[in-house]
Amino acid sequence: MICADLCIVTLSFFLGYFLRGSTKDVQPLASYIVLLPVLIFLWGCLLYAFGMYGSFRTRTIGESALITLKSFLAGFIFFCTFLYIFKFEKISRLLIGIIFIITAVVILIEKLALILFFRSIRKSGLNSRNILVVGTGRRAQHFLSLLEQHTEWGFKVVGLIDKDESMVNRLICRCKVLGAFKDASRIIHEYVIDEVVFIVPRSWLNKIEELMCLFETEGLKVHVAVDYFELKISKAKISEIHGFPLLSFESTSDRLWHLLVKRIMDITLSATALLILSPVFAIAAILIKLTSKGPIFFRQERCGLNGRRFTLYKFRTMVKGAEARLSELLSHNEMNGPVFKMANDPRITRVGRLLRKFSIDELPQLWNVLKGNMSLVGPRPPIPEEVERYDDWQRRRLSMRPGITCLWQTNGRNEITDFDKWMKMDLEYIDHWSLMRDCNILIKTVPVVLFGVGAR
Repeated sequence: MICADLCIVTLSFFLGYFLRGSTKDVQPLASYIVLLPVLIFLWGCLLYAFGMYGSFRTRTIGESALITLKSFLAGFIFFCTFLYIFKFEKISRLLIGIIFIITAVVILIEKLALILFFRSIRKSGLNSRNILVVGTGRRAQHFLSLLEQHTEWGFKVVGLIDKDESMVNRLICRCKVLGAFKDASRIIHEYVIDEVVFIVPRSWLNKIEELMCLFETEGLKVHVAVDYFELKISKAKISEIHGFPLLSFESTSDRLWHLLVKRIMDITLSATALLILSPVFAIAAILIKLTSKGPIFFRQERCGLNGRRFTLYKFRTMVKGAEARLSELLSHNEMNGPVFKMANDPRITRVGRLLRKFSIDELPQLWNVLKGNMSLVGPRPPIPEEVERYDDWQRRRLSMRPGITCLWQTNGRNEITDFDKWMKMDLEYIDHWSLMRDCNILIKTVPVVLFGVGAR
């Protein structure tokens, strides 16, 4: 498959050149041919790194398409960077784009054909794997039903083994219990077995080690189902620390490439905004200094990712010593829960009210984003005193880096007075986070800020 893909890259290179080669701005083929080894190496490495050459047995068309898209985007960026660094100035970027598009399309067609081909031959009984299942409980029955629904995977269940000898010869989901634990050696010699899957209760874990050692000695591939916990949010994956195997449960995104792009966006956009908006910073600073006593910037300790403490920066919008007067106003709090929100707060200055209306007071947080304390999009960072009063389920909003804007910001801001609703919006953002959603929130934030929607 690797050889086939590298041939596709080569053919796409020549096809792309001859499709574009008739125009005057394209150099002779000899100027481009030196780049072919780099293209081949780059595509091969990226397809391998993104998992294209893993097992196709349960691979879906969507998964293959996603791997191809990732390889296309990363490859195009890396290759253009390569051309820039090594001064290939006369190389047509449009031609390179055409070559990459042709390569991606043909590879995707090839993978689609392979998936459909493998599915058809498995359904006919070829390219199958014989499986012995250890366990007969509810989880094992669910597994058997799953295999029965997906005959295109090519898994054939030879039979089952159970600890209880009274289960022998019974039918479980049309599969026969071939024996008890003591019969395992006879069964794997009597039948052709490729893989063994343990789907047993937690209470059996100390009783299956001998069986696992037997299968290991016989050279069989062994799987152990570890769906012991019915978690509603976290996703399980296998990891290790220096050879020490771990079953990990993550309730936030583990898509490292997406998180990397998010961080690059944060750095790029925050740095650009700080430069472009520097006149606004200067005007705001002058107005604050001329109209009220006190510092220009308001500094406050906030809680970031997983409770990390950092100093948040805002333009000062209240009179000096406003925090000391908070206790006098608690009876006017319009937000239930640990957060204080009050319309017509007497501590806010005239300039401060204007800065708040158009969220100009939040602009210094771009520095927090650049430093890495915050992101452009994410749950708003709470103060430590609020976090101490959180219910357990509310603390999960700290599992993602806080942001300047969020769903709360684009869906009413201070008009939302139900603290639980606010928290659920943050958790909904965390559970369904994606780069596209971040971009959508950023776009929606613009009119909210320009028209002062929901601001106080």
